[in-house]
Amino acid sequence: MEFSKELQEFKRTLYSDIEPYNSGFLKVSDIHTLYWEQSGNPSGHPVVFLHGGPGGGTSAGNRRFFDPEFYRIILFDQRGAGKSTPHACLEDNTTWDLVNDIELLREHLQISEWQVFGGSWGSTLALAYSQKHADKVTGMILRGIFLLRKKELEWFYEGGAATIFPDVTLMAAKIWSTWELTTAHLIPSEEHINKGTDDNFALAFARIESHYFFNRGFLPSDSYLLDNVDKIRHIKTIILQGRYDVCCPVMSAWDLHKAWPEAELKIVPDAGHSANEAGIAAELVAANEKFKHFLKGGNI
Repeated sequence: MEFSKELQEFKRTLYSDIEPYNSGFLKVSDIHTLYWEQSGNPSGHPVVFLHGGPGGGTSAGNRRFFDPEFYRIILFDQRGAGKSTPHACLEDNTTWDLVNDIELLREHLQISEWQVFGGSWGSTLALAYSQKHADKVTGMILRGIFLLRKKELEWFYEGGAATIFPDVTLMAAKIWSTWELTTAHLIPSEEHINKGTDDNFALAFARIESHYFFNRGFLPSDSYLLDNVDKIRHIKTIILQGRYDVCCPVMSAWDLHKAWPEAELKIVPDAGHSANEAGIAAELVAANEKFKHFLKGGNI
């Protein structure tokens, strides 16, 4: 059953704030312990939210993309981020450690398979996880595609994006975070930018991002995620991309779609990078509604 090309007929407004019905910590190595939480319907269709950064952590607003009556919503903070411990730790912190952590969490929560939702770095991790554990994935929603290729890192950190935001000064961890948070919106959001002034957030965000990017995401090759698309070609997937995304330019989503034409690509014309921009948020909700309709047996 193929998805149609339009999301317009589905609900497009965020759901109301909800609280987790349970949460906990999962020890995934001798060093690392992850914070996790569940909200929504305990008997609903499981969906795991993969946050950005790396090092960004989750927030309460991440729950609002999903219908809490239909979805069992799982959020967790990746190694070193958010409430996970030890904070900002780089030891034993690689893409493949995180992929294994997702599987450990799935098993811990006794979930047989789940929908995967990830944006920015979360899209990178979603692709890496799904390519290794395709049989555990019922579908994917990817936003702001980041494939961790050399040209993408050079664009954002070595001059490309700076031609659009030359007035942002880089100095240390807070400024690293401010740079990314400033460029994440088509129209910069002061509330979002101010997150970069928080000591704990900035330390994890800057340390973990630089660690991953210096090591090129610990991927075996520059085009690894594109080269392995055949492993996930059968998984129903919606790709959402802001036309004016400065952090993760549209070229990456376009390259992924060319390699994977079976995945639906929606370019949002009036948006940048952040999931919290109105245009992107509306399409993320609509994409989840589309999956919900499909999972209930509806024709799409």
